[in-house]
Amino acid sequence: MTTRNVLFIMCDQLRRDHLGCYGHPALRTRNIDALARRGVRFERAFVTSGVCGPSRMSFYTGRYVSSHGATWNRVPLSVGEVTLGEYLKDSGRALALAGKTHVMPDHAGLKRLHLDGGSELEQLLRSGHFVEVDRHDGHHAEPRSAYADWLRAQGYDSADPWTDYVISAETAQGEIVSGWHMRNAGLPARVAEPHSETAYTVGQAMQYIATRGDAPWILHLSLVKPHWPYLAPAPYHAAYALDDCLPLKRDPAELEDPHPVLSAYRTQEECANFMRSEVSDTVRPAYQGLIQQIDDRLGELWEQLERLGRWQDTLIVFTADHGDFLGDHWLGEKEQFYDTVQNIPLIVYDPSPQADATRGSASEAMVSAVDVVPTVLDALSLPPADHRIEGRSLLHITQARGAQDGAWRDFVVSELDYAYRGARLALGRHPGECRAWMVRDARWKYVHWQGFRPQLFDLANDPDEFFDLGTDAGHEPVRAAMRQKLLEWFLALKPRVTVSHEEVAAKTNVYKQAGVFFGVW
Repeated sequence: MTTRNVLFIMCDQLRRDHLGCYGHPALRTRNIDALARRGVRFERAFVTSGVCGPSRMSFYTGRYVSSHGATWNRVPLSVGEVTLGEYLKDSGRALALAGKTHVMPDHAGLKRLHLDGGSELEQLLRSGHFVEVDRHDGHHAEPRSAYADWLRAQGYDSADPWTDYVISAETAQGEIVSGWHMRNAGLPARVAEPHSETAYTVGQAMQYIATRGDAPWILHLSLVKPHWPYLAPAPYHAAYALDDCLPLKRDPAELEDPHPVLSAYRTQEECANFMRSEVSDTVRPAYQGLIQQIDDRLGELWEQLERLGRWQDTLIVFTADHGDFLGDHWLGEKEQFYDTVQNIPLIVYDPSPQADATRGSASEAMVSAVDVVPTVLDALSLPPADHRIEGRSLLHITQARGAQDGAWRDFVVSELDYAYRGARLALGRHPGECRAWMVRDARWKYVHWQGFRPQLFDLANDPDEFFDLGTDAGHEPVRAAMRQKLLEWFLALKPRVTVSHEEVAAKTNVYKQAGVFFGVW
């Protein structure tokens, strides 16, 4: 049966090594693991940036950060960029959203094009061409959101129920405390589990699917967890103990003559706190509880798909926008180029019979966030827009077709713009001097820092990335080879986006047909 529906699931800040199918010894992610047994689990899937906004814009456009230009969370996606929703709309389909997108409207672009008058097109451009079933970004108070209104209808009487209940807890002494303070991560949230963010968002997705009946649908289910605030509802707040958590991945050698940018990052509050074991020891069990809740709720969604017969015609992509350090490498949050953040979970369930031979397999191919859009277009038999899109369809792997346009890529690239961060101030850098690029292949990881020395890690002999070879004289040939790969990648980006390759081919060397006869004797 051909693919009629698409379910694109993204978790926020979910570490790859925190799923059973990727090797976690204690996390009971039986439903995500079951999806992996139905599809293909990608071992070497990477984001294009370790930051929510730029990473997601690559997932939504199929283009690298250097191409789409939304280099950090506060940088809008240009009104000129085409997203998956727009590709689908052109074919008469709609891309529905339940949850988070991090899309920032390009107010200046909308105003320049006189599209700020409340039209349907303006709304689609503001939302990244998502039709919002329910948008909930979950990182700040949204007192007028649909989720807040729903919480009040459930009896949470507050002007800001997200702050007062969803991310607040009560101590044994009856004191109301905030989940923003990581010391409270082991307490249960004041909201009941059925009313929590994960339960609500999965419920919205299930309700949308139920209303579609036999009509085809494409849905982005985008969960805000296990991203901070690290506060889980009961019983998930106590589902795991510290003994169930992975050991911290860090080495004292990393603090000896560290890279200047990493040193500056470790002065930021989140990193300075996660350098202390009491912080990571408190947060990690709660983080695992949030993942367990996601898995349990996805199990209900899997059962709905079974009841409706949708496993037969629905492409499912499960992934994350990046990982979370949780104290690894003496860091908190994300952003930096370690695999802890960059190497994400990616599972693709392809319902077509052509994928039967690869079910339950693990692929070692180097894949990227930019590959999701072309995968969806391929599954729906839509034009590939390959003059814009910089990724490749993963159906070439799930259906064992062989590589598209020659050999599959042998390296991936990720980027960082830390201009908005305190590290820039600590380093005394201008906002235009804060870029970095990672090139990562099967053996080596090279990081090119604007204005600073590079980094290099030998992943064969140092898989945990503890020992930086960025200044080691004996490895200069490796660094030169990796810089060459970075140059090759830059040269392959696609700036000509206003005409297709077919249009260029049709108009090649036809100037005489337009009455132009230059160069004639």
